[in-house]
Amino acid sequence: MSESNTPPSVSTKAESASGLKQLQINRSPGIPSKKTNWGKWLAIGFALLVIIGFFLRPRTPEVQVTSVVTTFPSQQYAQLTASGYVVAQRRAAVASKATGRLVLLNVREGSQVKKGDVLARLDSSDVQAAMAQAQAGIRQAEAGVAQANVELTNAESELRRSQGLKAQGFVSPQALDTAMNRVNAAKASVKAAQSAVAVAQSQLKVQQVNQDFTEIRAPFDGVVLVKNANVGDIITPFSSAAGSQGAVVTMADMSTLEVEADVSESNLAKAKTGQPVEIILDALPDTRFRGSIVGIVPTVDRAKATVMTKIRFEKLDARILPEMSAKVTILSQAVTDAEQKPVLAVNPKAIVERAGKKVIFRIKDEKLEAIEVSTGRKIGDSVEIIGALQSGDKCVLEPNERLQAGTKVSIATK
Repeated sequence: MSESNTPPSVSTKAESASGLKQLQINRSPGIPSKKTNWGKWLAIGFALLVIIGFFLRPRTPEVQVTSVVTTFPSQQYAQLTASGYVVAQRRAAVASKATGRLVLLNVREGSQVKKGDVLARLDSSDVQAAMAQAQAGIRQAEAGVAQANVELTNAESELRRSQGLKAQGFVSPQALDTAMNRVNAAKASVKAAQSAVAVAQSQLKVQQVNQDFTEIRAPFDGVVLVKNANVGDIITPFSSAAGSQGAVVTMADMSTLEVEADVSESNLAKAKTGQPVEIILDALPDTRFRGSIVGIVPTVDRAKATVMTKIRFEKLDARILPEMSAKVTILSQAVTDAEQKPVLAVNPKAIVERAGKKVIFRIKDEKLEAIEVSTGRKIGDSVEIIGALQSGDKCVLEPNERLQAGTKVSIATK
């Protein structure tokens, strides 16, 4: 009979240690609990729903747009354009040959004057004194003429008596010769006195001319543009002395207003004398004036490579003023009043047919409106339209079949 050599106490201790190990808490990571697994799956499902909703959401179509513009039918005849200024062909800086102090100025900027009107007057006290002296000289010379005539009358009477006495033999031939010489001398004295009168009168005329120089008159009918001097200024037209003025006023004949435009020499072949022109002034952008080329200056501006072209207005307007900036369009043919009235136009690619009608899709509050239109003339790259549209309205360019009235759209950035 065999027996275990292990003591009972030792076996009991081993069993106790094994039992204690089984009772320890296992802290190593293991399989998650059921509650943790459900939370993860819920999060994944929510994320999938968000992604699916993003891709399945209704998208706003992007569209290209164009604008309704205001244009003019006359532009279909445009050959070339140029810019320039309104210039008065008859313009003068009015001055005087005399030098003196300005004592009277009858006009101001904008004054309408007629040819010969006195615009200003210079101090003429020295000229008036010279005129008085010349008039006194005339009176003195006329008195000399009267005295010479009296002497001539006496000499002629004496000659007649001498001739009578000679016939009777009472005087000698020498006495008769003396009387004849006295008459001749008296006649010479009369001529000298008359010449003195003429000289004095000439001196008076010189002073009258000088008097006229002190009165500055309008050389033609026109309008005063600039007042160059004031009362009290010294007018010295032939001097550049400090504090002095040359011209008193600058005036222009408003009936000679024309546009001087610079045409590029490369386009000069398109411009000919008599060719119709449409003129637009920056100050009057809503009005178009008709005109024609009246002259081409036969020289080229080397610095700008342009040729000055003179354009006359067909009909002048009181609102047209010198030095206004102007844009001119040289046309291939003359235009009518109707062709100068503004019309609406749009890119022809914005017009489509829906149910047999021509419509334009206007964008308003990010939604489309179908506007029925009718088309007219082709003007450049646009086409004339008639409909319930206004200049500046945004319209869809090349709309596809899916776009309908009420569709919400967004404008493409490119």
